Amino acid sequence: MMHEADELMEQEQEMYEHFRFVADPGQGLLRIDKFLMTRIENASRNKIQQAAKAGCILVNEQAVKQNYRVKPGDMISVVMPEAPRDKEILPEDIPLDIVYEDDDILVINKAAGMVVHPAYANYTGTLVNALAHHLRRTTSDPEALPFLVHRIDKDTSGIMLAAKNEMAQTILARDFYHHRINRKYNALVWGDMEEDSGTITGNLGRSPRNRKVMTVFEDGETGKHAVTHWEVLRRFNYVTLLNCTLETGRTHQIRAHLKYAGHPLFNDAAYGGNRILKGTTFTKYRQFVINCFAALPRQALHARSLGFRHPLSCEEMFFDSELPADMQEVIKKWDTYTTHQKM
Repeated sequence: MMHEADELMEQEQEMYEHFRFVADPGQGLLRIDKFLMTRIENASRNKIQQAAKAGCILVNEQAVKQNYRVKPGDMISVVMPEAPRDKEILPEDIPLDIVYEDDDILVINKAAGMVVHPAYANYTGTLVNALAHHLRRTTSDPEALPFLVHRIDKDTSGIMLAAKNEMAQTILARDFYHHRINRKYNALVWGDMEEDSGTITGNLGRSPRNRKVMTVFEDGETGKHAVTHWEVLRRFNYVTLLNCTLETGRTHQIRAHLKYAGHPLFNDAAYGGNRILKGTTFTKYRQFVINCFAALPRQALHARSLGFRHPLSCEEMFFDSELPADMQEVIKKWDTYTTHQKM
């Protein structure tokens, strides 16, 4: 059962699927859409053709059309959005903060505590359930479902993007894969950063000791390449408010990278940030931190902004969101605490 849970968790976190094949030396000439249908489970010919039209199928690092004929030794890479339709998704009337919507995309300011997609132990009450209800209420399609292109963690708040049709999803998934999406996060971390800005680079993969968390592998071979840029916004002696820019978008990337750097997110239970890691042993200070944990019962991470090119109109778009009330309250508490210390 744990193996099944790990697989479902993996499905919940990944933006899209990436496939790579090498054609056998004896491979006969065969259209690439037919070639891929025999190698990608549950992939329809239409879906493969849509991916080809969007430039998501590469042969020897060059985009090809669906009628390209595979040759022996061809290196074939495929970037595909995840399967968009799940017949078990139940539309639910859950309040949503929709920042922008048109015929092709939706931009949502997700509340902390909301799971993005139905998965193991979370089949209802998710963002996808809420979006399914919204789309069926606002369109004439009784089976309308959203097409996800990326996700953020359950207890992370902030800006998220979803597609309303498969073409928009395919194009956006390609842009995410090629790092053409500009994503910035605000994070409150333990400790006083030594520099004003920096970059954390380290391959990320699931921890062999705890499959629910990610860890940095220093051998350069295990895990997936990940890069996080950060800069200091405010210092509070014991904690620091950062602006983080994702160059890659791996599962738990900011959380794992900052722990690796010695600065776990404030109150991030999975990565050790729910303990008092900096400061004094005085009872008054301990109580202050406990009060902060109570005011912010989650990791202090907010998806602040998202910049991207519209998948159909090609218009450059940018969306920003204010810090949620719980993070604002804790930042104000730290500001007051450190200000009084200086007096």
